Amino acid sequence: MNKVYSNAAEALSDVVADGQTVAVGGFGLCGIPEALIGALRDSGAKDLTAVSNNAGVDGWGLGLLLQTRQIRKMISSYVGENKEFERQYLAGELELEFTPQGTLAERMRAGGAGIPGFYTKTGVGTVVAEGKEEKEFDGEKYILERGIVADLSLVKAWKADTSGNLVYRKTAQNFNPVVATCGRVTVAEVEEIVETGTLDPDSIDTPGIYVQRVVLNATPEKRIEQRTTRKAEATASSAAGEEV
Repeated sequence: MNKVYSNAAEALSDVVADGQTVAVGGFGLCGIPEALIGALRDSGAKDLTAVSNNAGVDGWGLGLLLQTRQIRKMISSYVGENKEFERQYLAGELELEFTPQGTLAERMRAGGAGIPGFYTKTGVGTVVAEGKEEKEFDGEKYILERGIVADLSLVKAWKADTSGNLVYRKTAQNFNPVVATCGRVTVAEVEEIVETGTLDPDSIDTPGIYVQRVVLNATPEKRIEQRTTRKAEATASSAAGEEV
């Protein structure tokens, strides 16, 4: 079955709707599905619940959807780097379900595995535990966290075949595998597409059974959140020349 679509807009055209829960892969700006996020913005879908490690930055990543007020609620573990997010949250215009990073990953993994919930010690006695069921195991308190099943998952991979089998590249893998499995419909943005049977089975990170659609973005921008540089140190030869 060929799952390849001609572009991101076509891949999302009949699967996006107002009020959906959308899970998005990435960590900061690393491994985010840039073209799919842009297409989601252009779709005009609103009142979205976005599940992502973070909310992008101003003007890029999920920050694009915050600018257009298409996100009603964020389920995230990190909310820095985005002044528009901060402004909307402090003004009461944006709902936030703050979730520890490991818990967020496990909630999506659980949702993809058909597990409705699990108990964890992370967050006990903090604001994270408010309104959640508590249970004691072996004298220790735990809180119940629900698995996450998204209406739509958007992921970024390095390579795919036409059947939707995915291979990620190094740290750009991050949250993408669990995002891919927790979506009722999963759309993958990739830099290279090969024929089915070309990929080494042992190299496949996400089996195509979890992926319904694939779109090619061969030249993503891959922006960097914060670039820190320092002045180059004087070389030995230049230092010697100065002494002369």
